[in-house]
Amino acid sequence: MDRPQHDPVLLDRVVALLRPALDRDGAVLVDATLGLGGHTEAVLASCSLARVVGIDRDPRALDLARERLAPHGDRFAGVHAVYDEIPDVLADLGLDAVDGVLFDLGVSSMQLDVADRGFAYAVDAPLDMRMDGGPDDHRPTAADVLNTYSAAELTRVLRDYGEEKFARKIAAAVVRRREQEPFTTSARLVELLYDEIPAPARRTGGHPAKRTFQALRMEVNDELAVLRRAVPAAIDAISVGGRVVVESYHSLEDRLVKQAFTAATRSEVPPDLPFVPEGSEPALRLVTRGAEKADAAETAANPRAASVRLRAVERVRPRPDARTDSRTGAAS
Repeated sequence: MDRPQHDPVLLDRVVALLRPALDRDGAVLVDATLGLGGHTEAVLASCSLARVVGIDRDPRALDLARERLAPHGDRFAGVHAVYDEIPDVLADLGLDAVDGVLFDLGVSSMQLDVADRGFAYAVDAPLDMRMDGGPDDHRPTAADVLNTYSAAELTRVLRDYGEEKFARKIAAAVVRRREQEPFTTSARLVELLYDEIPAPARRTGGHPAKRTFQALRMEVNDELAVLRRAVPAAIDAISVGGRVVVESYHSLEDRLVKQAFTAATRSEVPPDLPFVPEGSEPALRLVTRGAEKADAAETAANPRAASVRLRAVERVRPRPDARTDSRTGAAS
């Protein structure tokens, strides 16, 4: 098998956003979606005082990242976990707080490029789509979703997660065809989508299977629920000066991130009060103005950058339960 390739999106901008938080001895970044380690490699090269804890739920990605990052020695540690388990990962490592958390959401290039994972619609493969997918992973696969969900449940998944305008039509066709033969591989699903999506719609908006495959992947891996837990956990984990940086590729993901960041940076003082009393300032501040996007040059070179939305926040006041940081003498 060829080694999977990955072009990290907005790499220079991500490193620039993280660098101020990591520019001190002993600084720690959690790369919560390690993948093949492209972002982590750039951070380790640019931020010489920092070390990185890389989290990934995919054992194969973790092995490849460890191999890639081995030259950095003990400045990198890889952990097999889901990114909403950040508090447990830090507790296991004896860390009370960290200086940065990075999320690069969605499916990784490795998962798309390795045919037998079932994430890609360009080749025929088993409809798995579990991001872990190991022998001990007994969660339902994409085939299970197609073969067991009702038409109404399938419609919800395709509409909400895939933003598929023909969700009801596709769901009805899936239910009809599975009665003849269960869905097991991607080619048969792609064939159905070509049949059910009208020709004019197939000529715009990319591959006609893109939205359905995205929706199935998000359902199989419970991605929105995981993200809903993970972003507040990341915010709670950072010390003063620490930053959380998130790259989203789906409107629902970006909405969850925006809501969490807005809540964390909002003052609790009544809006008609003429001043903010000392100690009542928000604990975090927005670093990015709205959501940043990739420019035309990067999108042309890397089509996966087209839908990215980048947001970042920084902690400016201690956490209520902060302990004294033995490295600096300040509250973390």
